[in-house]
Amino acid sequence: MKGAILPARGWADKLTALFWRRPGLLLLLLITPPLLWLGVVYLGSLAALLLQSFYSIDEFSGVVKEEFTLKTYAELFRAQNLDIIRRTVLMAGAVTLTSAILAFPIAYFAARYAKGAWKAAFYLGIMLPLWSSYLVKVYAWKLILAKEGILTWAAEGTHTSWIINGILSIPGLESSSLSTSPAGTFMVFVYVWLPYMILPMQAALERVPTSMLEASSDLGATSAQTFRTVILPLAMPGVIAGSIFTFSLTLGDYIIPQIIGNSANSIGMAVYQLQGTAGNIPLAAAFAVVPILIMLIYLALAKRAGAFDAL
Repeated sequence: MKGAILPARGWADKLTALFWRRPGLLLLLLITPPLLWLGVVYLGSLAALLLQSFYSIDEFSGVVKEEFTLKTYAELFRAQNLDIIRRTVLMAGAVTLTSAILAFPIAYFAARYAKGAWKAAFYLGIMLPLWSSYLVKVYAWKLILAKEGILTWAAEGTHTSWIINGILSIPGLESSSLSTSPAGTFMVFVYVWLPYMILPMQAALERVPTSMLEASSDLGATSAQTFRTVILPLAMPGVIAGSIFTFSLTLGDYIIPQIIGNSANSIGMAVYQLQGTAGNIPLAAAFAVVPILIMLIYLALAKRAGAFDAL
């Protein structure tokens, strides 16, 4: 209306107008808190870890000498330390490969055939174990794998205890019980990390066009050929994403090897013992850098192979 007096603009209106004129300012305000967290807390702690790894410890007094040296990294090449790294990488690789083999048919069924209530049941079944305590699950497996546990009881009842005895007698894996053996550690790792492999693979398989599968069938390809040339290449980004979780989490975990394996032959246990009981912070930091370097190499190779192009 002509001659009407417009109401005075409040500070909220002025702020809204400012952000509308300068959207870059709003973006800066939104990303500043997470960037500070990432830069100070996350990257800062990694920088401190890297710095500690270049220190050394006085063998006589046990005091950390804050002098730049590569002596600590040289200790990683001792036979016992190389053995720890080798065993950890082999365990992580075995867990990742087994998880991928077990996860693929589950993820394929969920992506291609599960609809409505069945898909909801799938997500519930996969996510439900993640809602329970990590420690509770590990200690539950400790009881399952024990000599008096349900697994041994079931094996004896079905006359298949020879399978467990055969596993426990494998050279390098000898133990009196699965609950204190590398084989038991492997089984628990696969159980705990399997959902992290299934979900990315399921998401990748859902993006595979049905028309490509139909075209492959029309051109006379067998099921095996379709899987090898169509499904697997298109699902590879999900496999890579899942393997990043399973491989990296196995590399750094120390709780499962401590509770199930009772073994110091893992990088996580070595870091835990060195920074705790031994008090050798520099060597613990150097050990902690190893999984980071391994994952950087792995990601570089995966990117070079084009595994991330469809992500």
